[in-house]
Amino acid sequence: MQCITTPLNGVLILEPKVFGDDRGFFFESYNERAWQRLTGLERRFVQHNHSRSARNVLRGLHYQIQHPQGKLVRVISGEVYDVAVDIRRSSPTFGRWFGATLSAENKRQMWVPEGFAHGFCVTSDHAEFLYLTTDYWAPEFERTIAWDDPALGISWPLSGEPLLSAKDTQGRLLAEAELFE
Repeated sequence: MQCITTPLNGVLILEPKVFGDDRGFFFESYNERAWQRLTGLERRFVQHNHSRSARNVLRGLHYQIQHPQGKLVRVISGEVYDVAVDIRRSSPTFGRWFGATLSAENKRQMWVPEGFAHGFCVTSDHAEFLYLTTDYWAPEFERTIAWDDPALGISWPLSGEPLLSAKDTQGRLLAEAELFE
């Protein structure tokens, strides 16, 4: 596996070593020893989530203000544009975002650490999205930043209007959101 740094300190792209032949392929999507060696991080993943979404579904930008979750995310079917936003006020990259295409084809994963908001939009007909989290879902602490906050200026590769949940239509602007210090 290869670990690629991004412009946001702590956000990583992981590319697995894929073994393939005419029968198909095999790769380790997670190996704790390799994870620790490559990232220098010791994390315990406690929850594994799976979602399926249609083209132009946009989920996010989500985070938990208490019980923050680090997320190791990947796509097993289709393609998404995945985004992390630094919402740590003390960070030199506060308010900046990074986005990458994750797909079943490229098998890339993104590590979104605690202290970041996370979201994605589906750029294929459908996508199945998996993510491991470092803490349990705590709906009472979940917060949403507006996906279209002009202060962030995220360039979502949508092909039409986004399909949003009721929760995501109520996202707050970064300037009004509860944030990490």
